[in-house]
Amino acid sequence: MDKLKKMIKNFIQITDHLVDLIALILILSMMSLSGYMLWDSNQIYEKADAKVYEPYMPTRNHSKSFKELQQINNDVIGWLKVNNTHINYPLVQCENDDKYMNTDVEGNYSLSGSIFLHAENNPHFTDFNNIIYGHHMEKHMMFGDIGEFTNQNFFNKHHYGNLYYDGINHGIEFIAIMQLDAYNERAFNVCISEEAKQEYIKLIDSNSLYKRNVQISPNDHLVILTTCTSDMTNGRNVLVGKITNKTYPEKIKKNKGIGIDILNNNTYLELILILIALIIAVFVKKRKNNGKEG
Repeated sequence: MDKLKKMIKNFIQITDHLVDLIALILILSMMSLSGYMLWDSNQIYEKADAKVYEPYMPTRNHSKSFKELQQINNDVIGWLKVNNTHINYPLVQCENDDKYMNTDVEGNYSLSGSIFLHAENNPHFTDFNNIIYGHHMEKHMMFGDIGEFTNQNFFNKHHYGNLYYDGINHGIEFIAIMQLDAYNERAFNVCISEEAKQEYIKLIDSNSLYKRNVQISPNDHLVILTTCTSDMTNGRNVLVGKITNKTYPEKIKKNKGIGIDILNNNTYLELILILIALIIAVFVKKRKNNGKEG
């Protein structure tokens, strides 16, 4: 009888250890997967950061030159900057708009893609409406800041940008912010005829969330910055600007940080590793205590 009790006790202890071990394996697996997902997400955001390409920025004394970037990828045609935002990227164009949805400006695969000019636009920005695409990303990456213009206070404070092409800096005066359906053919087709240009001006007037008192004529050259929005089904945020020969210097502001973004993915990964170490320590201590009780 004592032998049977001992066998039952041993069986219970073994079962208890197995349950603990399986639970530990499951917890560690889930945390490892979470850690990998955070690391992978961090890699995507690192490749999308405008600072990666800043050394190539034209008309600046950097370690690299804009021409070097063009030698790496001859699809690079210019540089786009929206003053006092994080939008400060090289601009590319090719015959297929799908390519740069998941290709960076150096020609490498990247989920963050690139900022690119519509394939049907003239690369010298001679068209009436020059359509520029970019992914909407969190942490102010790519065209993530376009959505900020739907806030009237933000729109009122951000008037200008810079467009570099053909070796010359040009100014951008931002006129309006719209929210449109992605399948609005009139909005996302390059206007050729005078009639189409007039219709496009009416489109801006009738669909703007906010608009400045700036006249648009068919002789102007507009930049149409477009990206996704979750505010509506199949929605697009569309920021409209007018190319000018006058450039607008950026007002430098002291960086006060961006709140929760300070706690970045690397910090989360460190916390996960610390938590894993604590779980293992508790598990080992429990095993020792069970061993003493046995």
